[in-house]
This record gives sequence, structure tokens and C-alpha cells, in this order.
Amino acid sequence: MIDRVVRDSTLPRRPGIGRGMAALAAAALLALSAGASAQGGYPDRPITMIVPSLAGGGADITARQLARAMEKYLPSAARITVVSRPGAAGEIGMAAVAQSKPDGYTLGLTTTPNIVAIPIERPAQYSLDTIDALANIVDDPGTLSVHADSPIRSVADLIAASRKDRDGLTVGTAGIGSAGHIALVMLMNMSEFRGVNVPFSGSAGVRTALLTRDIQVGFANLGEALTFSKGAPWRILAQMAPQRLSIAPDIPTFRELGIPIETGSLRLVIAPRGMPKEVVATLEAAIDKAVNDPEFLATAKATDLPVRYMRRDEINRFLRSMDSRLRELWKVSPWNK
Repeated sequence: MIDRVVRDSTLPRRPGIGRGMAALAAAALLALSAGASAQGGYPDRPITMIVPSLAGGGADITARQLARAMEKYLPSAARITVVSRPGAAGEIGMAAVAQSKPDGYTLGLTTTPNIVAIPIERPAQYSLDTIDALANIVDDPGTLSVHADSPIRSVADLIAASRKDRDGLTVGTAGIGSAGHIALVMLMNMSEFRGVNVPFSGSAGVRTALLTRDIQVGFANLGEALTFSKGAPWRILAQMAPQRLSIAPDIPTFRELGIPIETGSLRLVIAPRGMPKEVVATLEAAIDKAVNDPEFLATAKATDLPVRYMRRDEINRFLRSMDSRLRELWKVSPWNK
């Protein structure tokens, strides 16, 4: 229609507007039209999903499974590339997401408690105010495990053994301020257990150290611990879930045993704060369909991923609540001291 108005010499012309002015007006209208089309066509190019931990870990596995499922429900141009950006207990990767352009083309898949704990521990390059949590995908409760040859067969045995050791038992975790480290601090505050944190760069290091008996106890999230225990001398003592999960019905909870500790690691999708509403809506819809996709659910079950879908409002409220709880814990037992 615009092209016809410019070219049709039979149409009346307004005084003072020549061919050049008409062409400029047409070009402006075309530019506006193209801009509106591009804005409404999100996403029209690949999306990057940053994982702030080592490739091959639980968060990386979740990210790749979710990315493949989300691609089914986005335009064909919207491939999702998962990129590992480890370092500084996750701060490097999460800061890269928070500081990116809020256009929907940079997302992250990260974990608790790191996303909340890091800004409590130290001045950080991001905060909860600079990140928008779009959804939670997995809730993987913590566990404590021992070597299968250990005389420790229960949490009661664990506590008793720790009381007999002058320094307490060595407990391997995935690092300072990790889910395991904070769980250890909580456990010592809630019970008579005595432990010494032995930090590794990830749960794989914990697995190796426990199996070689370099540590006495190992913390791992339930999905990881179940994988580690397959065909290996690995005994899971208890899980830190509110109730026994269906993937581990024979493993008691700490709450059942009189210690009301409920912690672990959520795995959630994050984005820089300030994205356009229509972009947020598109991503929310794709995630909603992805986590209910039969193939995604079957893969999650096969890889021992305990799916817990929390939509945007719910997960953001959860993070604020966790922030309050961890700040109170920090006042009593700062975990990086």
C-alpha cells in the first residue's frame, strides 16, 4: 500500500511535497513497520543460557534438558545454546546474566543457595534486585552419605561418631557457601553433630574423596547421591526433604529422625531484570510447556531429577524468604569465616 501511494502519479499530491519528501515519508513508515514486526517476533535469533558452574554437573544437565524442551515451543530460529561460566562460587555466571541486555536473549540456569548467599557473604556483582527469576525447575534436597564400609549406618550413628572425634567428622561439600556447606552449618546448629567442612570445586570431588576414604562424610543433592550410589560403595543416610521423595522412598528424612532440616538446591531459570512484558510472557509460556512435556519428564525421571515447577511469582517470593532466613543464619554462624 505504501509503495502504491508513492508510485501512483494519478493520486493528488499535497502542495509542497515532492517525490523526495514522499519517498522519505514512505521509508519512515516502512522502518516503523519493520521495528514493530521485529519487536513482535521475539525470539528471532538464538538464545544463550548461562550455567554458572562446571559442565556436566547437575545444573548443566538440567539446563540442557530444559533447553531442548523449550525449543519445541519457541519459533524455529530460537535455538538455545547452553554455556558454562563457572567461577567465584557461581558469581561470575550470575553476574554475566544480570549485567546482560534485558532483551530475552541471555538467560541463566542457576542454583540455590548460591544465588542468595553470595550477596550476603560479600559485595557481589549482582543482587536479587538485578535478577528476575522466571521459574524453578528442580528441587533437589541435600543428603549425607558415608562409604558403604563405614560402621556408620544411621544419622544417630553419625552424630555419636562425631561426638567421639575430638575435631568432628570431615564432611565434603561442593565449596565454601555451597548448599552442602550451609546445610552443615544448619545441622550443627540443630543437633549435636560436629563436623569440619572440606570444600571441593564440585560434587564430583566429593564423590571421589568419599570413595577413596579421604573424607568421612559426603554431602550431595539427592539426585547426585542416587547416581553416585549406583554400583559403588556409597551409603545414603538421610535426605533433607520435607517428606520422602518418590525417587528415594526408602531413604528417611532428617525431619523423621527429629532434626527439622530442610534444605538442598533449587535449579531455576533467571534473566536480567527489566525485560519487556511480552518477552517475559513468551519465555514463561515456553517454560510452562517444557516442564510438562512428556519427553522432558521422562528424561528427568531417568536421570533422577526431582522436578518441582514454581512459576515466576512463587519462586521470587521463595528467594526473598530464603534471603531473610540466610541473613539470620549469617548473624549467628557466618559460613565463610
